[in-house]
Amino acid sequence: MSCANPNLWYGKNHTHHSQFSDSEFLEAFENGSLNPKLFNHEAHLRLAWINIQNHGEQIAVEKTCSGIKHFDVIYGKGDKFHTTITVAAVKVVYHFMKKSKSTDFFDFMEEFPRLRVAFKELLEQHYSSDMFCNKQAKTDYIRPDVLPFD
Repeated sequence: MSCANPNLWYGKNHTHHSQFSDSEFLEAFENGSLNPKLFNHEAHLRLAWINIQNHGEQIAVEKTCSGIKHFDVIYGKGDKFHTTITVAAVKVVYHFMKKSKSTDFFDFMEEFPRLRVAFKELLEQHYSSDMFCNKQAKTDYIRPDVLPFD
């Protein structure tokens, strides 16, 4: 399957990542065939959730970062990936997963809607400066300076 032809994207008829099973979503993301229009904020969190489920927190950080970097190179200029925000997202998802009673991602998001609607505010509880605008944080992971992750 070639990613150069948008008509061949896995999920070309899908309008939301929720239309994929976890394994289909992960496979399409990892092989670069997922339509990038489906890879929104919630899909980023879903990727973290799946990787944590499959590998635990530390490997999930590595796989999520490398996967999103690769996806950014395939479908962009390779300049959108943000290291600190990606690592922080995995750590925040992991924090909530430890409190969760949910067994699937969409129930998890219903249980913790702040992940979807107040993600920036969640990060602001950990960082004194705006990590979204920090140039160093884009390329290097910066540990929280207000409240450490678990």
